[in-house]
Amino acid sequence: MAEVTNELLYEVLKAVQARLGNLEEGQRNLSAQVHAVRGNLQAMQAQMGAIQTDIANLYESFAAFDGRLSRIERRLEIIDTPAS
Repeated sequence: MAEVTNELLYEVLKAVQARLGNLEEGQRNLSAQVHAVRGNLQAMQAQMGAIQTDIANLYESFAAFDGRLSRIERRLEIIDTPAS
């Protein structure tokens, strides 16, 4: 069996330390990417909220137009049933 010396142990420990450094760097990169994805997700959620608000406003406007159109049709006697 090969003789284990302090120099051999030192070389192995240096290699282990370098590999741990690489793992830590990779973990930092992944953490940064997760934070970026989280920020993008929050921005998309805000946009979805704005879209939902816009759609609700459109429904409200269409309801107002529908009411006005029904009143106009009744006054012009275009329809027989009264508008609700």
